[in-house]
Amino acid sequence: MPETGKDEDQDEAVAKKLTRPEDQAFLTIQKLHPIKDVNTLTKILSQQTADVIGGNMIRPEAMLLSQAHTLDALFNSLVMKGLDQTHMPHYEAFMKLAFKAQSQCRSTLQALSDIKNTSVVYAKQANITNGNQQINNGVTAPRKQENKNYSNELLTEMPTATVDTRRTGETIPVNSVLATME
Repeated sequence: MPETGKDEDQDEAVAKKLTRPEDQAFLTIQKLHPIKDVNTLTKILSQQTADVIGGNMIRPEAMLLSQAHTLDALFNSLVMKGLDQTHMPHYEAFMKLAFKAQSQCRSTLQALSDIKNTSVVYAKQANITNGNQQINNGVTAPRKQENKNYSNELLTEMPTATVDTRRTGETIPVNSVLATME
């Protein structure tokens, strides 16, 4: 008879704990910076999560701005190191990493901008008709068949194609007088 109850409850509790974002953050932070007071860090992470869920975005905004500054510093450092290189592969590697850091910095600033300046879409529905009008709410429109590009298909697989079964003939000169002069 399989065991139920305590083992399953414990497995479920562990699974729930390991899938919580704040617990994942705790494990990562603990690995990077071992601290002795585990409860304090867990409490702070849970409070920050609750703040964000409640709409307080001060910490995430500050975090994104700090990350953007860090990525900008990384970009500048990599560019300077790249410019000091004398071998093309080293130069190219530093510059690629620099531009990746620049792109991440731009993405981080875009995320910060999106948080600060949420876009609102106002959509109005105009029900203008001179006669009967049918409204299909909740009914999906029939899907159109995509235009298939047949240029890469075999002729026998195309719906309206015919295969040329004629033999090729020999090429004959049309006007030998106009041939290339030597």
